[in-house]
Amino acid sequence: MVLEVDERTPPLLVHAGESVHLQQFPLGTRVVYPPDSLPGVGDVDAAIHTALESPHDSPPLRELLWPGMRLTIAFDDISVPLPPMRPPDVRQRVIEAVLEQAAAIGVDDVELISAIALHRRMTPEEMKAVVGERVFTVETTVNNDPFPEQLGFLNKREWGHKSVPVGLASYRSLQPHHNVGVVRHSAFNDPPQSAMHHSYQRMGAVVADHVRVFTVETTVNNDPFPEQLGFLNKREWEWGVGDQARYLALRRANALAPTAVRHKVWQATRAPYQITGVNAGATDPVHERTLATLYRQQLTEVDGQSDVLIFGLPYLCPYNVDSIMNPILVMCLGLGYFFNMYRNRPLVRQGGALIMFHPVPWEFHQVHHPSYVDFFEEVLAETTDPAQIESKFEAQYATDPWYVHLYRNSHAYHGVHPFYMWYWGAKALSHLSEVIVVGGDRRSCARMGFRSASTFNDALEMAADSVGHSPSLTYLHNPPLSMGEVR
Repeated sequence: MVLEVDERTPPLLVHAGESVHLQQFPLGTRVVYPPDSLPGVGDVDAAIHTALESPHDSPPLRELLWPGMRLTIAFDDISVPLPPMRPPDVRQRVIEAVLEQAAAIGVDDVELISAIALHRRMTPEEMKAVVGERVFTVETTVNNDPFPEQLGFLNKREWGHKSVPVGLASYRSLQPHHNVGVVRHSAFNDPPQSAMHHSYQRMGAVVADHVRVFTVETTVNNDPFPEQLGFLNKREWEWGVGDQARYLALRRANALAPTAVRHKVWQATRAPYQITGVNAGATDPVHERTLATLYRQQLTEVDGQSDVLIFGLPYLCPYNVDSIMNPILVMCLGLGYFFNMYRNRPLVRQGGALIMFHPVPWEFHQVHHPSYVDFFEEVLAETTDPAQIESKFEAQYATDPWYVHLYRNSHAYHGVHPFYMWYWGAKALSHLSEVIVVGGDRRSCARMGFRSASTFNDALEMAADSVGHSPSLTYLHNPPLSMGEVR
C-alpha cells in the first residue's frame, strides 16, 4: 500500500543501523509499504515432499537417482534469508528430504557444497545452523572453492566464459556480468530489463547441456523480526500499547548498551519466517513461480517517480551476517539493493536526490573484509567513479596472492568483492544528483562522495540545491521489504 502523509499521520519508524527511531515526515510524503505478510504453507515437510514428487518440467527426483551415482547438493550460504531464520532452517529440511530419497535408492556418494561464489567461507557453526547437526555430522559438507585448477570449461558465450552457475562460479565466470557496464545500464531487480539476469539465463542454458540440475527454491513471508520486536513488522497505526512499550524499551536498551553488546544482540536476531512456497524441478519454471510468490509478497504499485527518495538502512545486509556493516556495505545496501527495489523505473527521477539514514562508522571486520579496508582507504581516496575503479584497480585486487590466500584458507571475502559492492551502486550514482546520509560519519561519507546531515530537516535543505525547496518525497518503508511497481 501507499500512504500519503497528512495531519493525522503519526511519526514513522526509520531504521538507522543498529537503532530505530520515529521520524515525522512532511505533509504529502508518499510512504511505500509492502503488502500484508503472506500465510505459510502449513506443513513444510509435506510441501517439500510434494515438490520433490511433483516437480515442474522434470521427472520426480527419485526417478533421477540410481545406485552408484554421484550426487552433489549445492545450497545458498548465509547471505539469505535476512535475518537468518529460526531453526530448523528450510535448507536443512530440503536437504534431509533429498538425502532420505537418495539413501532409499542406494546413493552413497554424496557431497554437500555451500555455493559461496566469492563470498567468505562459512564457519563450522554457521554451516551447522544451515544444514542441521545431523547432516553436518554425517555428510561431507564443504564451502565451494572456485579456482581455475578445480573447474571444467563448458563453453564460451557472448558474455564470456561460463563454467558453472553463479553460486559455484569463479572470478573468470562472474566478471563478464558482474561489471560496471552491465549494472549501470540496466535494471538490477527487474529480470526482463536486466542484462545481468539475461546473462545468467544464457549461462544456465550451457550448464543444462552438460549437467542434470534439479532445482529446489523456497520463499519466505515478510516477518523478519521475532515477537519481542514484532512492532517492526507492523505499520505504525497498527501498534498497540504493548508495541509502543516495546519500542520505548528498545530505544532505551540501545541507548544504554555498549556498542559491542548492542551489535551482538542485533546479530543474534532470528526471524520467525513462514515458508510461503516450495517449488522444484527445472530451473526456469521453478524460478518463475518463485518470483510470482515474491511479487505477491513485496510488490506495491506506485504512481510515478518523485524528486527525493528516502529510506532507512537496517543493521544487516547479505554480506555482514555475523560481521560488521562497513561503509562500502552501507553504500551497497542503499544504492545497490534498496535503490533498485523497483520494476519498470526507479522510485526517484533522473537527477533526483537520495536521503538515507545510517551512522556509517569507519569500521571494518579485519577477518571477513580485508580487501575492503584497502579499497576504502586507497582506491576511494583516488576516485569514486566505478568505471575508473574497474579499469585501474580490479585486476590487481582480484589476483592479489594474499587476498587469494585469505579467501581460500580463512573466512575472508574474495579480494574483488568490494569492487562488486561498489558496482552495485553504479546505476544509482549515474541516476542521482545527490546522496545525503542522515547521521552518517562525515569522514566516511566524504570518502564515498556523499554528504552527511545531522538531521532529516538538514538533509532536505541540502537536497534543495538539486531538487528545489518543494520537492515530492517518497519514503520506501523497509524493512519488511517492499518493491515499487512504478507506473
